Amino acid sequence: MEPPLQPSTEEQIQAATVGEPHVHNGPVALAEYDLTWPEVFGREAQQIANALGGRAIRIEHVGSTSVPGLAAKPIVDILMVVADSASEDTYVPAMKTVGYALRIREPAWYEHRMFKGRDGDVQVHVFTEGCPEIDRLLLFRERLRTNRADRELYERTKRELAALEWKYVQNYADAKGTVVEEIIARARADEG
Repeated sequence: MEPPLQPSTEEQIQAATVGEPHVHNGPVALAEYDLTWPEVFGREAQQIANALGGRAIRIEHVGSTSVPGLAAKPIVDILMVVADSASEDTYVPAMKTVGYALRIREPAWYEHRMFKGRDGDVQVHVFTEGCPEIDRLLLFRERLRTNRADRELYERTKRELAALEWKYVQNYADAKGTVVEEIIARARADEG
């Protein structure tokens, strides 16, 4: 069972952020799909795999930049699966060697960790092998890749929400939660 959907409070954002949280205070810029996003993923995935070796059990391109034709924030999201995401000493030093900085630590949400790349155009989400969030992320990605109606619904929702003012980009991400859950529910129903 996933934790309930609730918008992140300012206190939660500050508590989860390593260092100071970035205050956005504005609309979220979306870019049209860019054919270089898969190339960025491939390059970064290879660097991460080289640095971590077998400690990176799985590396996947997720999020909107992994869906051909979908507008997105121009930030490539990478899912990295490790044996135990709470065991930071097993992967954080290696991530630093390839230019990644730990920015988010969420022990209460599947021991999620998130790194930002050097240029801010890549972020890596780390979860423990077997975590249900891994399957959720991949199911959502595949649904958007294969179901035009859901992809269009998601893009319309993103564009409407992106035009609003957001203190933190996380607030924008949280606001998409209802439509994300609807799409995942349809994907699960279709899986049977």
